[in-house]
Order: sequence, then C-alpha cells, then structure tokens
Amino acid sequence: MQLPLRLGLVYAALFVGSGASSPYMPVWFASQHLNGAQIGLILSAPMLARAVTAPGIAMWADSFKLRRTPLMLLGAGSAVGYALLAVPFGFWWWFGVWFFASSLISTMSPLIDVVALRRARLEGFNYGWPRGIGSAAFIVANVGAGALVVRFSPQLVLLWTVIAAGLAGACAQIFLPPDPVRETSEAGRFSERMAGLGGLLKDGGFLLAVFSIGLIQSAHAFYYGFSALVWKQQGIPEVLTGVLWGVGVVVEIIFMWFMEPWRRTVGPRRLLVLGGAAAVVRWTALAFAPPLWALVPLQTLHTLSFSATFLASLQIVERLSTPDNASAAQSINSALSGGLLSGAAVIASGWLYDHGGAKGYLLMSAMAAAGLIGALRLYGVARLDP
Repeated sequence: MQLPLRLGLVYAALFVGSGASSPYMPVWFASQHLNGAQIGLILSAPMLARAVTAPGIAMWADSFKLRRTPLMLLGAGSAVGYALLAVPFGFWWWFGVWFFASSLISTMSPLIDVVALRRARLEGFNYGWPRGIGSAAFIVANVGAGALVVRFSPQLVLLWTVIAAGLAGACAQIFLPPDPVRETSEAGRFSERMAGLGGLLKDGGFLLAVFSIGLIQSAHAFYYGFSALVWKQQGIPEVLTGVLWGVGVVVEIIFMWFMEPWRRTVGPRRLLVLGGAAAVVRWTALAFAPPLWALVPLQTLHTLSFSATFLASLQIVERLSTPDNASAAQSINSALSGGLLSGAAVIASGWLYDHGGAKGYLLMSAMAAAGLIGALRLYGVARLDP
C-alpha cells in the first residue's frame, strides 16, 4: 500500500471520530440532563487548557524512539477516557473524563502532521492528499452519526467516538512508517526536550507566526458555533444550512487534492496572507446577513480562510522549528488555533450571538484582520525566505 494512502487512512480514522463527536457529543451530554452552561464548560475547558497540555503531551511523545508509538498510546488512552463517560457519576466526573480524553485525542493530529509533512517533503508527494482523505471521512461521520442520532439514540454517538479513538491509535501503529524522533537511536533527555520547547517560546518569529495563524483560524468560532442559528433566523431552511456547510468542506478537499502546484508557487507566507484577507471579507460580509444567492460564493472562501491558512501554518511552523522540537512546535500551533484562542472566541461568540445576532461576525473579522497584519509582518522573518 502506498504511503500517501496509509497516511490518509490514519487521518480518516482520527477524523471519523471528531466528525461525530464535534457536532453530536453535546447532544449526548444534553441527553444526560446537563444544561447549556454545563455543556459549554465541559467542551471549552480542554480547549482553553490546550496551550499547556498540548506542548506537554508533545514533549512526552518525543521521549519515545519512534513517532508512531505515543500515537498508539494516545488513541488507546482517549478510547478508555471516552468509555468512562458511560459511567453516570455526574457533572464533575464527566468534566474530568472529557478533559482527559479530549486533551489526548486533540494532540494526535499535530503529531501525525509531523510525520506526514516530513515524508511528503522527502518523497515528493502532496501532503494534501492524505489530509483530504481525513476531511472526506469527517463529512461521512457528520452524515452517518447524524442519521444515528435522529433514528436511534445519542448513546450510539458515544459508542462511535470510543471505537473511532481506539481505531485511530491502532491505525497509527499499523500504517505510519517507523520514523525515529531523532536521528540517533537514543530518546532525548527531558532537559533536552525542555530546552527545545524553551527555544520556541523565546523565538519572536515563531511566536508571531503561531499567534497570527491562531487569530485567523480562531475567527471561525462564530461560524462553527452559530451560523446555523443565524441562518435559521434569516429564514434559510435547515436543509440548506447543511448544503452550505457541505460547500465549504468540498472546496476544502478540492483545494488540498488539486491545488498543490499553485500552492508551491505561491509559498506559505503569501498563502497565509491570502487566507487572512479572505477571512476578513467572509466574516464582514456575513455580518450583514447577505441573501442566499450570495452565501454560496462566500462559502467557497472557506478554501482560503481555513484550508490555505491551515496548510500555510504547517509549512511555516515546520520551517521555524528543528527536528528535535518539531512535535512541540506543531502542537503549540494547534493549541493556539484550536485551543486557547479558539476557546476564548467560542465563549465570546455565545454572548455576541445573544446580543447582536449576525453582527457577532464583526469580532471574527477584527480577529482575522489582526492575524493578517501579523502575517504581513512575517515578511521580515529571514528564515521564511525562499
């Protein structure tokens, strides 16, 4: 089996779980008689803590000889954690168990990215192919898990999530190549891993990059959380909401699979600038409740606001790190984009929706603009020069 397909199967196993848990685990929590505030606290806590937990887990992962070994353990550990949610000990039990399982599973993606990016560079294949397979699996999970919830019971979503987490760990062990963490056969000492992390946190260019990326990516928070409710208020049928979301994911997959030559020509810095500019346009336009005919072209901007930003971030962070701290670098990048900044944006989005409806997108536009300014400043970082 060719390596890009093997990597794609690993991403698919991971995202077939998140594709079910992201939209439908809140439904499961609600079926356990938790209110909205309690569910929001459970979901946001691991996101807010990810700036600490993700680098810590990445440092632990770098203590192994092979990069795939900790991924197997992370998948198995998160599966056990999700399974423990079935024990009905109440809110604080669910809070702690979800925090544990979510912290483990969320760190798997950046650690897989380290392997996939290195292999794509060495062997000359398009990283977007395996990553796009993961995105396709995410859509399948959205549809499949949704059908199960409607027809049967939210309990099946929990079972799906447990099985998918274990499958992700198993696929990482089976399909990932035996890449070493370091060129030497010995695992790095804790002091060396701490020095690598400390070097990243003292690197002004690296911090400018990850915060700029994080602002652009976290500006999707209002869209992810409240676009369906905003469109419903505007009279758009829920079935069309699903179509609009589907447009965004389809263009994301097309971008990853077929735009590699153009991406190589543009380069990661210009790709990030394009992503930030597209995000500003997209969120500003949505804040003024455009008609249905305008929403489809606006949704195609997802290919830049998310996909271009995401791929640019991986390349930029890879260039600004070394093999010894690559895991920590990608984990910090992921922690800010999908963790600390995103968690804060999610919390703010709830208040913005309650008080301003679609105008909440304007804060997202401001976040994207700040990220765009940071992206332009990256032209002063010499290590990113071609």
